[in-house]
This record gives sequence, C-alpha cells and structure tokens, in this order.
Amino acid sequence: MDSIDPGLKVASHALDPLSPAEVAAAAAIVRRTHDLGAGMRFETIVLKEPEEATSGDRSAFVSTYDIATGNLFEAIVSLSDGIVTRWTPRPGARPRIAPDEFLLAEQIAKADPRFVAALAKRGITDLSLVCSDPWSCGVFGHADEEGRRLIQTITWVRNRPHDNHYAHPVEGLTAIVDINRGEVVRIDDYGVVPVPREESNYSARFQPTWRSGLKPIEVVQPEGPSFTVDGWAVEWCGWSFRVGFTPREGLVLHDLKLRDGATVRSILKRASLAEMVVPYGHPADVHPRKNAFDCGEYGIGVLANSLTLGCDCLGAIHYFDAVVNRIDGSAQVIENAICLHEEDCGVLWKHTDFRTEETEVRRGRRLVISFVATVGNYEYGFYWHLYLDGTVELDVRLTGIVNTAGLTQQGETGRGTRIGPGVVGHIHQHVFNVRLDMEVDGPNNTVVEVDTVADPPGPENPWHNALSILETPLLTEKAARRRTDAARMRWWKIVNRERTTALGHHPGYRLVPHSALRTPAAPLSQVGQRAGFVTHDIWVTPTSAEERWPAGDYVNQSAPGQGLPAWTEQDRPVADRPITVWHSFAHNHVVRPEDYPVQPSVHCGFLLQPFAFFDRNPTLDIPPATSAHSCCA
Repeated sequence: MDSIDPGLKVASHALDPLSPAEVAAAAAIVRRTHDLGAGMRFETIVLKEPEEATSGDRSAFVSTYDIATGNLFEAIVSLSDGIVTRWTPRPGARPRIAPDEFLLAEQIAKADPRFVAALAKRGITDLSLVCSDPWSCGVFGHADEEGRRLIQTITWVRNRPHDNHYAHPVEGLTAIVDINRGEVVRIDDYGVVPVPREESNYSARFQPTWRSGLKPIEVVQPEGPSFTVDGWAVEWCGWSFRVGFTPREGLVLHDLKLRDGATVRSILKRASLAEMVVPYGHPADVHPRKNAFDCGEYGIGVLANSLTLGCDCLGAIHYFDAVVNRIDGSAQVIENAICLHEEDCGVLWKHTDFRTEETEVRRGRRLVISFVATVGNYEYGFYWHLYLDGTVELDVRLTGIVNTAGLTQQGETGRGTRIGPGVVGHIHQHVFNVRLDMEVDGPNNTVVEVDTVADPPGPENPWHNALSILETPLLTEKAARRRTDAARMRWWKIVNRERTTALGHHPGYRLVPHSALRTPAAPLSQVGQRAGFVTHDIWVTPTSAEERWPAGDYVNQSAPGQGLPAWTEQDRPVADRPITVWHSFAHNHVVRPEDYPVQPSVHCGFLLQPFAFFDRNPTLDIPPATSAHSCCA
C-alpha cells in the first residue's frame, strides 16, 4: 500500500485529536481496502489513542457499516503507513443515529401516506409545520422490527414559522422508520388527542417587553488569562493536562497533573463522560420507548454547539475546534466547540485573628473547560472545573426544553406535571456515567470506601458522642459495586498504597458524590436491561482499552447486560494496579411549570478532592489580591 500523504503528519503529540485531513484519509484507506459498496457509511472515525503517549504511530479507529446488508465492521487504520491493520466484523451491532439521519427520518415519515392520513385526522395538513424528532427505539420484541435499524418519530407541529413547536405535541402518534432502508415499518396511532394550540414562545423575537433595571456585569482580565495553551496542551496555576474530543464522549481530559513544589504529580490519566440515559416514566402509547442513550445512541460530541463569545463564555476565552466525521466519511469542523476560561469563585480561605484584628483572605478562582450539546429538545452543558486547592469538579447543567406530551386526561397528573393548557411534562431521569482512569501519584491505585458511624454506647463512649471512621479497601470488581449511604455519610478515596506521605498517609483523592441517584426502573425495563451501570453509584475495573463504554460498545437496540455488568462478573482484582473508577450520578426531573417553555439550568455532578495528597493547605502561596474595578454602589 502507498503510505499516507506526509502532509497529514501534523500532530505535535500522540494524543492530539484527528485533523480533518486525517479523518478523510482514514475513510479513504478503509474504502480502498474494504469497500462495502454504495451503502457504505461511517459511524465513527476517531483517534486510536496509544497506550503510551510517546508512541510514534498515528492510528485511527473506524466503525463502518453497510445500510444494504446491515453489517458493521471495525477497523484500525495506521495513518502513518496508510494501511488497515485490523478488520473486525461485529455481527448484530447497530451504529449510532447520526445527525445526518435526523431530518432524513422526519422526511421519510412525512412522505408516508399513512402518517399523512394520521396527521389529517388531527386537523394537520400543512406538513411544512410538522416537526418529528428522531428517537432511538430500544428493543420491544415486535416481529416486524426484527433485524432492522430503527428510529421512532415523536411529533409536534408549529402554529406558524419559528413558533415553539414543543408547545404543540401531536400526542399518540409515531412512525417507526427503518433508517437503513428508508421506509416506514409501521404507524403507531393510539387515538386522536386534541393538539394544544396555545403558544409558549421563548425566543427574543416573540418577547413584547424586557425586564428593566439589569445593569451590565463585565468580566475584566486586564493582563490576560493565567493559562497558557500550546496546541492541545494547557497549563494553569500548577495544573497541566491535554484536551481531547471524541464524537461519542465529547470533551476528554488527558494526563491531568498538578505541580507540588518542584514535583509534578499525576492525578488522572483520562477523564470523560462515558454514557448517559434518559428514561421516561409514562407506561402508555409512544412513551415507554423513550429511553435515550445520548452518548451511545447519538454521540454527545457530534451534537456539540459552536459557542458564542460574550454569551456562552465570558472573560478571556480560548476556544478549541472539534473535528468529527459525517456518515460519508468526510470531516466536519465544529468551530469553538470547547471553551477554556477562568472564573472567580469567591473566597478561597479567610481568617481574622480576633485578638490582633488582623485578617487574611484569599480569593479563589477556577479553570473551566466546557462544551454544550443539543440533543433534540435538551441542552447539556458539561463543565470541568479545576481549583487552586487541587479539587476537580464536573458540573453538568441541564437546560433547553422539556419533552412535552399531550394531556390525554384532564386529571392525569400522577406521572407528570401540567405545564400548559393540554401540555404535560412527564417524570424522567437523566443518568450520567463518567469514566475516570485514575493515576494518583502513579499508575497503581486502590479504592477505599469511607463511612462515618456512631460508636455504640459503653465505657469508652459514656456520653454517646463518639464517631468512628471506617475504611474498607475494595479489592475485587464485585466488591467494588457500591452505592452511597447517606446514613453513613459514605464517600470513596482513591489512594496509592505504594507511597506514604510525611504524615504517614497514603496519598489520595476522594470522590464526593453530589448527585448519586439510582433510577427506580425495574429490572425488566429497557434501562434495567440495557443500562446496568445505573444500578450502582461506583464501579471499579482494571483499566482496559477494550472496555470503554459502560453500556456496551454499540448501544443502539442493544442486547441486555452489556458493559459494566458483564465485565465485572469476572471479579478481577482491582487493588494496587491501574484502575478505572466509573461513577453514576443523576438528576431526577419532576417537571415544574417553571421549567416551561424553556428550562432554567439545573445542576448535577461530583467532586474529586485531594485527601492526604498534600501535607497541608496547598494554597498558602496564593498572593493577596484586591480588585481595582470594585467600587461602593
């Protein structure tokens, strides 16, 4: 084989994401050696991350499929040599639903006479106002769906152009679309429900007046930001890391390290959102099929927004563009997909000596690395925060528009909230799972569960006030399937037992679960079968490049039990070795009228905090500062 064009070898580091030229080259190499014909499509073209960052080979992972046969294959492509080094069939796997297919599914539905007739029964004849969102289908055992790659269309209609169509749900109607064959398999019509027609618009063009009295707030950094960027490498106030991006996960952080005096100490090898699922709690009509895996079935990265300076992000901003592939193998550049900036975050620490009246105060700040994705009606903002004291935080913000439904009965409130005339928002959850490849002070780590318990009364506890800290190392995979316990104030720390600090501790980082929540979905539900990661708040596995996705490699219409439940049945040792900690957390969304017609942001997430990683407060060297721009109002 001819080697790849030397002009493509532009990556300065082995972990740099693929360039547009590399994406196109990877597709061309696969087509050249394994052409699947006119129906060939590309699900994923992404960097094949080397196990060692010093690796000289530049490779791509490619997932490609044939819409004519339904067959899917994985390839490893050496971009350095211009060859396919591995070609693996994946029988039965179905690729994600691509953005290219979103509007295609709507067009297929609207071209079907049965769908048009069902709309006409509801008084809807202007198809230009009909909006059918493409939802994944799951697996529900219908004979006519067997062996197909499916999308269901959940439908709304606008009153007029630019009107908020989510205010007008077309309840009880869905088209089941075979997206590979370009045909409607079946129309599911559960009966006519009047379409709500009252408008609920949120965009600026529809607002008659604006609230008065809001004065500008500006973020001013007269000397510029404190971070430096070199390609995909970032340094800030002792922190260093590399930015990555994949179509499925979105933002990835690599090689997160922190300088401690003259020593640079490792914390995380890799961190990313690995999966999320949004199960809805209504049992009737089209709604049981609403169990969207937004990473595994769509790809949260390919749905990233291009962010707007001075609106999405304030201050001195550095943007990273993201490169993803289209289904034809070409590259798409999402400009300004990742935002890097600093934020003031209040008082870092303060103390007043009441005897001398001397006060010492330091202001805190954090570095924010973020992106925002639009998945149909919802927006998800993912904000990784790095703090001066060594804390790492992921803050997930949920906004956008709740998935509206038509109110089928005037008294129906038990499974949702009435949010407009004839409009209801059903109860649902947003369950996230992050993959944390830990590297606390080196590659070999162990997770320790920490509980705080009351001691029993007795001679050693005569006043019944004694508390004890119970620490339990989690030594195997099954033992490390753990849940939070508020009564025991439970958290977990990841320690390096090969090292000891000057104070006699093993250096560690503790995972503080802010938003642990296990969906009450039953074992035989779609989530119970296909999203086993929701059943525990943390899982621990030996780090493996082959175990990337907590709900399985291909989630679209997946079989039960894949991912973490299957891997951890091996019950492998997970102590004193490279480990991955998987943390599930969630937002339980009982919809409020205040969430409509557009939802104010709500938050969920977690903290990673140093625990005996340092021998004392590491921020004593932060200089005192006052703002020259502050004044008395």
